[in-house]
Amino acid sequence: MPTETERKYLVRADDPRWRALVRATHTLRQGYLAPDPACEVRVRVIGDTAAFLTVKGRRSGPTRAEYEYPVPVADALELLALCGERVLLKQRHSLPDDWIVDEYTGAHAGLAVAEIEWTGDPDTPPATPPWAGRDITGDRAYSNAVLAAGPKPRH
Repeated sequence: MPTETERKYLVRADDPRWRALVRATHTLRQGYLAPDPACEVRVRVIGDTAAFLTVKGRRSGPTRAEYEYPVPVADALELLALCGERVLLKQRHSLPDDWIVDEYTGAHAGLAVAEIEWTGDPDTPPATPPWAGRDITGDRAYSNAVLAAGPKPRH
């Protein structure tokens, strides 16, 4: 079974050093067709050139099942329309050592989340950079499915 192991952190607003590390930035639109925490079904469009359908299982610590499949962009745009208001907009910044920072726009403007995925021991995450703040792994208020459905959490 394919899995992802990840940790998520709020990005410290008082420490912009991560910006100097950005290698690439992409615009993401992602919607939730089935936002149930037991089985999330998401569609994501990256820029206007790539799209994916993703199914994620229930989280067990930092790990959960994840199945991801490329889909035609035209199909993904139609699926996004089915999501109604359950759509997130964000800029995804790729950094060294597999770190990413998502800066949310739209209803969640001002929220920035750092994320790291790794293979190996789920209980031994990579070292956390100084600009990564509070660990929000598993905090449902910061799950993308919950963010897509409601207001920005306080942090």
